Amino acid sequence: MAEAEGDESGSNTSWKLGSSPPKAQPCRLHKPQPQSIRCPECGSTRLNKDGVRYLKDGSSVQRYLCKDCGFRFSWPRSGKQPKRQNLKSGHGLTLDECSSRALALLEQRLERAMSKVEESEKRAAGATEQIADIKGKIVSFLWWMEKQGYAKETIRLAGSALRALLQRGADLLNSESVKEVLAKEKTWSSSRRRNVINVYTLFLKFNGQQWEKPRCGITRKIPFIPTEQEIDDLIAGSPRQVATFLQLLKETAMRSGEAKRLLWTDIDFERRLIILNEPEKNSLPRIWHVSAKLINMLNALPRKSLRVFGDGPINSIKSTFIKARRRLAFKLQNPRLLQIHFHTIRHWKATMEYHRTNDILHVKELLGHKKLDNVAIYVQIDKKLFADTDDSFICKVAHNVGEAVALVEAGFEYVTGEYEDGGKIFRKRK
Repeated sequence: MAEAEGDESGSNTSWKLGSSPPKAQPCRLHKPQPQSIRCPECGSTRLNKDGVRYLKDGSSVQRYLCKDCGFRFSWPRSGKQPKRQNLKSGHGLTLDECSSRALALLEQRLERAMSKVEESEKRAAGATEQIADIKGKIVSFLWWMEKQGYAKETIRLAGSALRALLQRGADLLNSESVKEVLAKEKTWSSSRRRNVINVYTLFLKFNGQQWEKPRCGITRKIPFIPTEQEIDDLIAGSPRQVATFLQLLKETAMRSGEAKRLLWTDIDFERRLIILNEPEKNSLPRIWHVSAKLINMLNALPRKSLRVFGDGPINSIKSTFIKARRRLAFKLQNPRLLQIHFHTIRHWKATMEYHRTNDILHVKELLGHKKLDNVAIYVQIDKKLFADTDDSFICKVAHNVGEAVALVEAGFEYVTGEYEDGGKIFRKRK
């Protein structure tokens, strides 16, 4: 019989009839990996596959990388693999010698790694101690501000400014480090940047240091003035507490912090008066006569605290307002609502009051400012906002209490009087 021919791989090994059949060959798809592969350099079996080498005849061999000594080699190797005890390394060393050398090298690497870990831990501990020391200085500085009589809101903002610098990697005891952080910070507004610089200057003064302040120019912007309908839409679509808060800001032009600190004892429900004796920013105390609508909204709030809007932070009210504003802006398809903030209502009230009275002193007293320079911008806004409107008035004379009440209910305001005929003059814009 003819012999069956095959390749050297043994898949079709030749055999004669009557002889024992060849052993079954494993499937090429599930070829087992050799279990006796060792590094020819150090004899280690801790190997990683490291690519494939393509030979000239079109075949390929697997490349391995030894985890212990870093030697790269191919497998299967040409020729028969020598025994481990007779194998010489490239340096003329036996495998036992290579193993000892690799072990010593590994111990050296471990020692260096441990020393680096210890150094990093020492640096981290030193940095932690330095940060703890700086935080202690911040606490001492804030306590010093309180002893000097600074307002609570000013102290809170000062702490926030110093913590913002610390979070951005500034060394508060090194003014150059603070200047680098200020130069890299591009998201702060000019007003925020100026406030941080002033707070840090005061912090250095407290610690007996000085620095050359970086330049910071302030450009005053024209505030956004919404329509009254847009403010009313926000009030109508907000939850009860937030709606009452917005209505209070609309009628009194309070700052949000002043409204948040309002006490129940500051409200005269019978005569519909609201008194502010704790203004912010050293403003003047004020008193307002408010509408019956606002009084009813205040009466509907639960009285769980001495303060009308509770003892929690103002951020709780602000977050609820932002969610309601976003929902209403989408529902009404009016993106202008997203530009309305608590302080925007104060700007709106000041502008409307100047347009109604044409009296800058009245606006200054309404807002609690001590200087006219702070309210001069509302004159400019009024001129541009109502440039196309008629500024003429309708004047009426009231000769008795009944006529005066009727004119006030119709929107007229008292101007002056009383004259010889007993009349008093009221006016209203056309």
